[in-house]
Amino acid sequence: MIVGVQPLAGFDKLLHYQVPEALRAQLRRGSLVRIPILRQHRLGLVLELGAVPDVPESRLKPIAGILHEYPALTPDLLELARWMHTYYAARMEGVLEAMIPAAVRDGARLKQDKYLAAARPLTPEELAVLARRAPQQAKLYDFLRQQLQPVKKSLVLSRLDATAAVAAALVKRGYLREELRNFERVAYAEGWAAGEWVTTQAPPLNEEQAVVVASVAESLARRKFAVHLLQGVTGSGKTEVYLRAVEQVLAAGGSAVYLVPEVALTPQTVARLRGRFEAAGHRTVVWHSHLSEGERLDGWTALASGRARVVVGARSAVFAPVHDLRLIVVDEEHEPAYKQDETPRYHGRDVAVYRAKLAGAVCLLGSATPSLESIANVRAGKYRLDRLTRRVDDKQLPDIQVVDMRIEAMRTRGLVTLSRLLVDHMHQRFERREQIILFLNRRGYSSSMQCRKCGHVEECPHCSVAMTYHRSDETLKCHLCGHQRGAPAVCPACAAPDIRWRGLGTQRVEEAVRRVLPRARLERMDTDTMGKQHRFRQILGDFRAGKIDILIGTQMIAKGLDFPNVTLVGLIDADLSMHVPDFRANERTFQLIVQVAGRAGRGDRAGEVVVQTFTPKSDAIQFAKRADFDGFVDAELTMRKNFNYPPYRHLIHHLFRGPNPEKIKFYTEHWLKQVEQELGTLVEIRGPSPAPIEKVKDEYRYQIWYFTTRTAQVVAGLVRLQNGFAWPGDVTQVLDVDPMSLV
Repeated sequence: MIVGVQPLAGFDKLLHYQVPEALRAQLRRGSLVRIPILRQHRLGLVLELGAVPDVPESRLKPIAGILHEYPALTPDLLELARWMHTYYAARMEGVLEAMIPAAVRDGARLKQDKYLAAARPLTPEELAVLARRAPQQAKLYDFLRQQLQPVKKSLVLSRLDATAAVAAALVKRGYLREELRNFERVAYAEGWAAGEWVTTQAPPLNEEQAVVVASVAESLARRKFAVHLLQGVTGSGKTEVYLRAVEQVLAAGGSAVYLVPEVALTPQTVARLRGRFEAAGHRTVVWHSHLSEGERLDGWTALASGRARVVVGARSAVFAPVHDLRLIVVDEEHEPAYKQDETPRYHGRDVAVYRAKLAGAVCLLGSATPSLESIANVRAGKYRLDRLTRRVDDKQLPDIQVVDMRIEAMRTRGLVTLSRLLVDHMHQRFERREQIILFLNRRGYSSSMQCRKCGHVEECPHCSVAMTYHRSDETLKCHLCGHQRGAPAVCPACAAPDIRWRGLGTQRVEEAVRRVLPRARLERMDTDTMGKQHRFRQILGDFRAGKIDILIGTQMIAKGLDFPNVTLVGLIDADLSMHVPDFRANERTFQLIVQVAGRAGRGDRAGEVVVQTFTPKSDAIQFAKRADFDGFVDAELTMRKNFNYPPYRHLIHHLFRGPNPEKIKFYTEHWLKQVEQELGTLVEIRGPSPAPIEKVKDEYRYQIWYFTTRTAQVVAGLVRLQNGFAWPGDVTQVLDVDPMSLV
């Protein structure tokens, strides 16, 4: 038997091996195997069975071993890997490593514990002899014979103050039996529902929910590929629709994948899934990068073996090896967090749709503010649109009030963190013992430090960005490369003492809140404060339990979270996402305002939102204020069509970086001539030009944009040209298909 194996050893080439007779029964497509390469054993993945080698079979080496009892990738995942390899111009090895957790690739084993139990009953005479000759053995045996189940060996020996030799003697004489049991490390096993409201009973559906559930159920019953886009206002009960769909899949014996964009949303979602399904015997596996290696391995094993049929997690959970996949849920499908910013640069939502197509499954996309790409697919007839237009129990959407910060700045003659309107509302809500969320998508105390006398700005020596001032430890930090140094007391350029912070960060918001509400209990959630494992769950649990009055945070608290006692949400600076060199800036701003506003008024009390901005008349803010999604979509799609931007054409970003800017520019221009000659009729090319952030980690960056309607053909052409181009060793270039960030 000959197999084709993709080595995970630093090169992309299929190798052929013989399969020893002893391994043939266990080997499958997708199995991880040990293969001899030169004088080492390396890891590989079986892609072909019964392959035809290009050399005589006598020269083929045998496979050295199989790592796991189950294939690492299911048949649909193997096809998905091939598609990602070609569509995203990614090396096959990189794709496979992204799909298979490191703990699985490393050949780690399940954790096992030893258990003891009485092997047979002893006669009174035997017991008497044992008690006289070996009292410790008699004590251990007497304890175990009274137990209904085997007991963990380490636990019983510790409790009885006995040694391993005592147990070994009893096992040798046949009085006790010792057995190995797998000890499964379950993510969020302890405290997964801490502070969460969960129920094992499904709540009644309202009229709109019932229509949507029936629509999705119809597609699931057909057992054919379909994509549903569920557009539902915040608090409309989209999660219940997801749960009903998962419930139907489990009842039919299938499996489901449930994706969320942020790890912060995972505990709440896990609590709801486990609360609903585990009582019925259906396990839910958690899957994301913040888990321990043991939790990832044991979760993967539970899915690969078929013991678990539901997985919930961030974008990488789309690669879970579930059996008989019938449903993929992509919650908050518009979120840029689904886009991987390292090779392979895949988009989790798009990969989910394609995997559903390969598996003949239903893909259920959901959002209060769907992406324009998904809306365009609805209008093209590719996706089916389902809508939820009102909140459950007919709760009112929050009232959005826009504050013109230009007026606030003139009134106070300086930079204002919290407007007078926001402060007044915060006092009112705090006195009523209601909770408040303040959102600002920038961590730190301020965005930069600038000298008021000479204008000098403290910049990172390795990146072309201003360093962020962190007041808590008086440091300047670069949020791109991590470089940090102490904040200067005087200007390094002119020695003037007038160097001050400018701009806002979450630390400064926290300080301002403590001044206006000194009695309030505050917590800040950003990457500076979330370093400890499970800190997410702890803070969100405390907030739900009412131990925190005001939660200040970045994008990790902007969507998906459900806190019934939150009645006021403040968006500190709505302009941060608007004034950036990105054609999606208006879309992101509109989505941000609607999503942040959706955190308010989800309980019995009405909610309100205060949006602070220097551009109150902008389309994104005005449409969001009126909750006019259709109006915004029509206006934005008209603009995109006029400029022929996505979703009307695909976009490919080509980034070049290296230590010498002149060298980068020279090779970029030389490369462009070849692309124009070979692919000029298929693409519109813009560039080359310096990237908006020209230097990162001591590397200068140039970029080219390719606009096309024939993505697969253009990507294949670019890869072919790349392979034939003489790149210098110090120039790195990266292709990003369908990028979500233009900086």
